[in-house]
Amino acid sequence: MVNKLLLKAENISKAFPGVQALDKVNFDLYEGEVHVLIGENGAGKSTLMKIFAGAYFPDSGSIEISGKKVNFRSPQDAQEAGIGIIYQEFNLIPDMNVAQNMFLGRFPKRGGVIIDHKKLHAAADKILKSLSLNIDTRVNVCELGTGQQQMVEVAKSLTMDSKILIMDEPTAALTEREIDSLFAMIKTLKKRGIGIIYISHRLEEVNLVADRVTVLRDGKYIGTKDVDEVEIPELVNMMVGREIANMYAFAKDTDVFGEEALRVENLKSGSKIKGASLAIRAGEIVGLAGLVGAGRTELARAIFGADKYDSGKVFVFGKEVNPREPIDMVAEGMALIPEDRKGQGLALILPTSENIVMANLKGLFNGPFINLKKERDVSNKYITDLSIATPSHTRVVQFLSGGTQQKVVLAKWLCTQSKVFIFDEPTRGIDVGAKAEIHGLMRELVKNGAAILMISSELPEIIGMSDRIYVMREGDIVAELSCNEATQETVIAHAMGGA
Repeated sequence: MVNKLLLKAENISKAFPGVQALDKVNFDLYEGEVHVLIGENGAGKSTLMKIFAGAYFPDSGSIEISGKKVNFRSPQDAQEAGIGIIYQEFNLIPDMNVAQNMFLGRFPKRGGVIIDHKKLHAAADKILKSLSLNIDTRVNVCELGTGQQQMVEVAKSLTMDSKILIMDEPTAALTEREIDSLFAMIKTLKKRGIGIIYISHRLEEVNLVADRVTVLRDGKYIGTKDVDEVEIPELVNMMVGREIANMYAFAKDTDVFGEEALRVENLKSGSKIKGASLAIRAGEIVGLAGLVGAGRTELARAIFGADKYDSGKVFVFGKEVNPREPIDMVAEGMALIPEDRKGQGLALILPTSENIVMANLKGLFNGPFINLKKERDVSNKYITDLSIATPSHTRVVQFLSGGTQQKVVLAKWLCTQSKVFIFDEPTRGIDVGAKAEIHGLMRELVKNGAAILMISSELPEIIGMSDRIYVMREGDIVAELSCNEATQETVIAHAMGGA
């Protein structure tokens, strides 16, 4: 028996000023199917999904839902047609409880006036239990973990009788256990006949959840494959238009390391960091591994002066520093590429050029005014050197792809002539091609004498990129491993306290 066709899109095109985001793209989805959509950042995935969700209107092409042609003019039109979408940034109200978020704007009422809270929570409980979720509907969303908030988003879409569910990078911020729970929920939804469009940069997830996979590249439709008929290298080739060999095939020569660039001694900060010590030499990439909540980001922020620490010492090229704020460490030649590039690394509403130069404005002043020609020349240099994909230096950063935004953050710190870099999850949420470019840039930095502390939750990345690895657990450094000693098993064992 052939499953019912839920969605059919043909020749979808969409242009923005200076960018052809989609060019005659085709896509379809069947009942009870998970259809994974992949492609590099800027390939057009999010644009296509926003068209399906009614947020954008296509310039040309046609969309059919269950055999009926539709022309969505708003997200409400898409919802009424049975399409729900879960964006990477959750659309939940933190200070409202779970039930209120699930039925926002559609509360059951007594006498048409007073909210019937008993009926509201009963309806929410029923949906959550049908998904085998044990979540208290009376708890405010802000008290839930990221994984539970993800589940609430899914449950909310079911309150609107969604037959098509779009998931945009649903596992980006989840732990392994939360990912397992999400995949179990997806199986439940499939059995109900719900069709799922699943966007991901994690190619290893394709074999775990997909029935079919479609690839976009540069806004164009490249092809659709049954998941049991395609291998990961072929998908990578379709995504980037070229073969990417082993992205960790870098020579590691411990004899070329220079002087000690960073030393941290017994750093303590509240309950998060309990006495961490580490050292990095010029020309070296040192990985910092650990489970979520181990204190890795907190340690990075304390070293950089973004958070205060209670005791301990920090040395940069042999000089003890006592940072009161990040500008103190910038003056010492340190840079932090943060985990949250949108919230902490960029000014999203400013142009690319202003983001690139903002950490080194003092070098641009001509008397009391900024030399705009120098700003343009400097930013264009880094746009060229880092192959930053932007129509011009005036392009507002929020309209760039995730991988391109990450390059802008890196350009901002290269502009300061930094020599010690902290990369916190440098490739989270970016595609395989951009990931390989970021890795190459990191290797080029250390080749030129920089020192890098890299935090990553992807074990293949941290093992493949690092010359040495420190493992954190519960706020402590519990192990130091050479590149020859480090395996996924040994890192996990130390991180979980089983070594």
